[in-house]
Amino acid sequence: MEIIYPDLQQALAIHARTIEVSGGGLLGYRDIAQLESVLAHIRNDVYYPTLVDKLTHLFFCSNKFHCFLDGNKRIAISLSADMLLKNGYVFRVPSFIAEMENISYHVAAGRIDKELLHDVIEAVIHDEYDMNEALKLRVFLAISTDEP
Repeated sequence: MEIIYPDLQQALAIHARTIEVSGGGLLGYRDIAQLESVLAHIRNDVYYPTLVDKLTHLFFCSNKFHCFLDGNKRIAISLSADMLLKNGYVFRVPSFIAEMENISYHVAAGRIDKELLHDVIEAVIHDEYDMNEALKLRVFLAISTDEP
């Protein structure tokens, strides 16, 4: 099945709507070229062969690169959830949003790295996160430290 990707205009619209409905913040971007780069890179099947790989890169970079003036943790969730919706994961989106709200904070703080984020996203979209005690322990250990 062909993967449907967000483009720059969609990402900017999702950001504006996310800011509007989530309690406000500053509209606008800090580094649009970086955002364009992230959106282009997730299309590379050599580096990101699976949907989970693509979502992980999109989420991680949207969160960490501070492409927007405000709402970078929120846009990581919104952009990724939108990509899930467009690719047929309608029933996984509510749990994805709920789980990633906490995860997003710890990605931004440097406690959850890209590898652990990948494993969390994979478990969440395959409805395996709640049952995966080993993964939950990895998350707990990552977020319980004072150091990133």
